[in-house]
Amino acid sequence: MLRDGSLSERLPTPDEAEKARKASALLARHMDKRGRLSLHVGKGAKGADVDLPPAIARLMLDLLESIGKGDAVALVPFGADLSTQQAAEMLSVSRPFVVKLIEDKQIPHHMVGAHRRVRAEDVLAYRQRRDRTRNAALTRLARLKQEIDG
Repeated sequence: MLRDGSLSERLPTPDEAEKARKASALLARHMDKRGRLSLHVGKGAKGADVDLPPAIARLMLDLLESIGKGDAVALVPFGADLSTQQAAEMLSVSRPFVVKLIEDKQIPHHMVGAHRRVRAEDVLAYRQRRDRTRNAALTRLARLKQEIDG
């Protein structure tokens, strides 16, 4: 893999994080009511206007907000094949745990030579199911606590 020093390979510097926070705040203030964002890039007449639809504008803001918090970021195409290590990083779990999820058929996989590969969309679907289950459990716990506390 080519190492170019991008933020998918390292944490942002404090200066990069600060600039990302400022850019995020500025861009958020300039989004229209529908979530669209119009930018002017370059200077004066040599510049160009760029209109971003809401989904792209939101992605850009999410990216800047993550960098502003000092997080490493990586953009993964939805249909990309991932190694078990990459899937583990997306889920914030260990690689052996992902292997167990694959063996338990909670995440589909295919083989590339001797290596398991999972599709990014399947990992994201699992994460969504996991998060829904967690949120439902937390809601139930909160209700139980209210009942106990009266």
